[in-house]
Amino acid sequence: MRTRPRTHRRSVGVEYLLPDEAESACRARRLTWQFLVWRGHRTAGLDAGHIHDAALVVSELVANATRHGGTCRLRLQVSDTQVTVEVYDRSPGRPRVRPLTTWGESGRGLAMVHSLAQRLDVDPVSGGGNRVRAVLAL
Repeated sequence: MRTRPRTHRRSVGVEYLLPDEAESACRARRLTWQFLVWRGHRTAGLDAGHIHDAALVVSELVANATRHGGTCRLRLQVSDTQVTVEVYDRSPGRPRVRPLTTWGESGRGLAMVHSLAQRLDVDPVSGGGNRVRAVLAL
């Protein structure tokens, strides 16, 4: 019997707890940049454009979470093929992508995330709240 060598996908993750403050989205964006540009996480497909997209997704999701659900948790994971962003909040309502309007002053965040992500999931969390997961392909 022949065996093939196993290929291991490298995956690294981090988690942050962010307070219910307007500055949390900016802080989360900065933490995302720092995490993704850290030398040990560099993968062949991760470039400045991917990092920018991930930081934008994080900023929008954290802004929504702190606005509607107070404090939130941000999880980031990067592998050879994707960047996964997860934001957990305590909001009683479920976030949804709304149709874009010409004059709307809000409601564009999830639509923007949806257009940047390969996959966008919104799931309820036991005990209340939501998990919003965006997967960005490299």
